[in-house]
Amino acid sequence: MKKITIALLCMIMATGAAMAQKQFTFGPKIGVDLTHFWGKDLPHGMQLNYQVGAFLEYRFNEKLSIAPEVVFAAQGGKMDASDYLDASFHGSADVYFHFNYINVPIMLKYYAIPKLSIDFGPQIGFNVYSKATAKAKAEGASASYTDDFDGVQSVDVGVGLGATYNITNDVFVQGRYTMGLTKIFEDGDVYNGNIQLSIGYRF
Repeated sequence: MKKITIALLCMIMATGAAMAQKQFTFGPKIGVDLTHFWGKDLPHGMQLNYQVGAFLEYRFNEKLSIAPEVVFAAQGGKMDASDYLDASFHGSADVYFHFNYINVPIMLKYYAIPKLSIDFGPQIGFNVYSKATAKAKAEGASASYTDDFDGVQSVDVGVGLGATYNITNDVFVQGRYTMGLTKIFEDGDVYNGNIQLSIGYRF
């Protein structure tokens, strides 16, 4: 009887451990981004932006999990417009593109060690608002103008690669680079790029 009781306890503990490994976790995340464009039609000036959203993670086992996210992200890039102005203009002129997306990355996570995972997966983004700001400086004077920007594709598809480090069982930091694979504009060879650093909390 004693042996049977011990065996049952061992089975219950093993089942509980297995269920714990496969449990869902979720929570908020927030971060800062360095966003830019890549492609042959625009230079690669970077902008400091942000993201905020939530994630859900499902652990298949101690090594693998899947983590979809829904994130509001401010993205865009910077373009030096001096070369497009008249030769008589002596100064600097830049255009800053501000594109807001609802991004849905789905990351497959491989835990190389218990506290560190390598993350890889696709992302689809939905453009919700776009504007551009032109800034010019010449001969001690400056001017700025902001307006809505048309011609941005409504859907942006990309792929992300990064890592997550679990500071505690609840708190983690995350680094990721997401490369856009579809053109941003209806015309031109221009794609989104995003270097992300975020922090999140698991419930």
